[in-house]
Parts: sequence; structure tokens; C-alpha cells
Amino acid sequence: MAGRNKNSKNYETKVQLDLSEHIKDKYPDVIFTAESSGIKLTMGQSIVAKRCRSSRGLPDMWIMEAKKGYNGCFLELKKEGLKIFKKDGFLMQDKHLSEQAELQYRLRQKGYYCEFAVGLDEAKKIVDWYLS
Repeated sequence: MAGRNKNSKNYETKVQLDLSEHIKDKYPDVIFTAESSGIKLTMGQSIVAKRCRSSRGLPDMWIMEAKKGYNGCFLELKKEGLKIFKKDGFLMQDKHLSEQAELQYRLRQKGYYCEFAVGLDEAKKIVDWYLS
């Protein structure tokens, strides 16, 4: 199982913050945002936020720049060392990963580049490739 523990979200939030700084520093004109589902909210705020989303599984980082023939770039950030895929290339059996992979598929069908990024280094590598 891919497995999620309560520290995974905190680590992913740190990766999100560090990646945001990387983009601001290296690509100051790029427009981007991060999905807010990892932020601690009150119950009322959480209900409103959930109602304002199309579905579960939205990617963590959204880069709103058309590059390399894509309309934009979406990254699903994961903690360093997390296994997303089995040795045979199939997705690990995990409901949350399946939801995220399905949404990535739908976004790709609409012309967006989507990827899982495991750890900050991989996330930076993908962003640098995409924005170069």
C-alpha cells in the first residue's frame, strides 16, 4: 500500500512552500497557485472549501503557463520515498492515489501536463523542464 500518515500532509505542505519559493525566485513572471486542501480550516470553512471544488483529487500545484504544447502544468506532490507505482508500472492500490490519477487523466485529456512529483528535487526538476 502507498500508505499515508499524519506527517505526510505536513511534509507535502513544506514541499509545496519550497517549490513555490523556487518558482518565484527562478520564474518571477510565472502565474501559479497551490490547492488549499492541506490547510487546516474550521469545520465551516472546510465545508465551504469542499463545495467550491469540482471533485476530490485536485493536484497540489497549478502552473498557469502554456508551454511545450500544453495548456498548463499540474503537479501532485508526494513525500520523498513514497511509492506511487508498482514495479510493473501500475499504480499502487490506494483509493486516494486512484482518485488523483483519474483526475490527472482527465486533465491530460483537456491538454494539460500532469504528473506525480515525489519529493522536492523531483518537483523542481519537472517545473524546470516544463518552464524551460
